[in-house]
Amino acid sequence: MTDAWLIVGLGNPGSEYAHNRHNVGQMVLDELAARLGGSFKSHRARAQVLEGRLGVGGPRVVLAKPVSYMNVSGGPVSALAKFYDIDPARVIAVHDEIDIPFMSVKLKLGGGEGGHNGLRDISKAIATKDYLRVRVGVGRPPGRMDTADFVLRDFAAAEKKELPFLIDTAADAVESLVRDGLQSAQQKFHPAKAT
Repeated sequence: MTDAWLIVGLGNPGSEYAHNRHNVGQMVLDELAARLGGSFKSHRARAQVLEGRLGVGGPRVVLAKPVSYMNVSGGPVSALAKFYDIDPARVIAVHDEIDIPFMSVKLKLGGGEGGHNGLRDISKAIATKDYLRVRVGVGRPPGRMDTADFVLRDFAAAEKKELPFLIDTAADAVESLVRDGLQSAQQKFHPAKAT
């Protein structure tokens, strides 16, 4: 097994989905790619991939944006983990989360998927739920709006003004997770009362 980390930004391919709440994971990966000073290249595992190091002499990372649809993210994640010989414990899924408020970022290892089909497919494909998640809060659907309709919409105008700060915070959380470990990153990014 290598000491690299596989950091996967979940979302849907295509320009019509690019700014949806469901694609916030891929927005975070774009920010991380900008920090690495590189650009994504096509990989045969149905993903856009960028290899690099976080900072000078920092941890080796493989940033990946599956080009499959969200609900079938598992195939590309499993294929990339095998290709780069990365243990599931060093896989980080960055994804939208309706169960935490907009502008919040939480980190966890394993657990349930909370109805998130992208996570469910990854858990099935890599045969474990024990991988890291960076949960990027997109808020809950208003009223009786269907969850799928909500996450497949762009952020509201007021949210778009705040979005760069949320993406920046989530990218910082990914870096902290890789550099400092889960507990330290949780202490930094979770409010004092967080679970």
